[in-house]
Amino acid sequence: MSVETQYESAHYQPGPYAAEHIRITPTTLADGRDFFYLDDDPRYVSGQLTRELKDPRPLTDRFAPHVDAEGREIPVQAPQMRRDPLTGEWIPMATARMNRPITAGPGATASGNPLAARKPGDPYQDGEVPDSDYDVVVFENRFPSMMQVPGVPAEAGYVDGNPLWERKIANGRCEVVCFDPKEDSLPADLPIERIRTVVEAWAFRTAEISAIEGIEQIFPFENHGQEIGVSLAHPHGQIYCYPFLAPKMESELKHTEAYFERAGGNLFKDLLAAELEAEERIVFRNRTWVAYVPAAARWPLEVHVAPVRDGVLSLDQLNDDERWGLAQMYSTLLKRGNAFFDTGDGKGMDLPYISAWHQAPLHDLRREHYRLNLQFFSFRRSANKIKYLAGSESGMGTWISDTTPEKIAARFHELGPIDLESEG
Repeated sequence: MSVETQYESAHYQPGPYAAEHIRITPTTLADGRDFFYLDDDPRYVSGQLTRELKDPRPLTDRFAPHVDAEGREIPVQAPQMRRDPLTGEWIPMATARMNRPITAGPGATASGNPLAARKPGDPYQDGEVPDSDYDVVVFENRFPSMMQVPGVPAEAGYVDGNPLWERKIANGRCEVVCFDPKEDSLPADLPIERIRTVVEAWAFRTAEISAIEGIEQIFPFENHGQEIGVSLAHPHGQIYCYPFLAPKMESELKHTEAYFERAGGNLFKDLLAAELEAEERIVFRNRTWVAYVPAAARWPLEVHVAPVRDGVLSLDQLNDDERWGLAQMYSTLLKRGNAFFDTGDGKGMDLPYISAWHQAPLHDLRREHYRLNLQFFSFRRSANKIKYLAGSESGMGTWISDTTPEKIAARFHELGPIDLESEG
């Protein structure tokens, strides 16, 4: 095994629990991408055991030019983005993603699992993890939608030289977070301690990436389930780091700012207070977090999760109690989500879902009137039906709900009372 050292950073500072129980070990993959082990196994935390740091694959440097069929040297092409003049939205265009491996679902095009731990002797040896085991790992995506290329400025230009169509380098960053080494495990089945390590990974990367020049918004998220369209079934999430504000974030900032100017308060704080007062749509809570179905929910199953403490803008601002409370809350949310639809056998289902972390933007002045929140949803509307985003939703962005928030909350209540303080 390679020699490793404990991770030190000017931007990320672990709390008491992480400092004692989670070890972060950095390395670099064969093509130059950043890679981090986050270990919660005491043997690795203590240094009794160490991780393999050397990536054995013969990969070329990702920023190195390549030679075409005629022997010409072609510089690496960064993904680009173009602004839609009708909406003002930036659209990243990453053609390299067409070549990424797909191992899940009927559209699978590759064998092997690049997110699994390395298996010596296995015919498939293109995995992203150098070691034969791990707890949680984070690394830069091999097929990113956005990427910063050294020496390539994010200067604006125009498509066809016409100022109607502004274009830039998609000068962002994309990372992958693997929750567990077991290829067939489900996030809902992970122990609380492992989810706590995942929470630390989100906080760690938020703190670190916040210091990278050109990043405006950090978006950790999880796609889960074949119906969602995941290309790899391994339990994992991603972190997209946008060089712009995503349309959803821009819309939320517009309304939170208008609310502040009109009412003088924080819209997220007042929404949470109103949901607590109404009570009907609260699905569960603990000392540090509240989960509720929003009064204007659009998805057939939708739950928002908010910290109790006021003024929390991002995941790295959570204290130790809040990080443990979040691990507890997230585990409960996933388990109850799987039990939400009755399949007739009393076992529920492996719910397809999207879990989206909304953090305050990094540099926009409106960030002070924002607040950290999780928006969790599924487009499954029954045990055997899916909510399709058809004409009204896709064509005009106007949701037509197939249920009501009160019915969603009532279904969670039917699943029985839960004591989050003893859960897990």
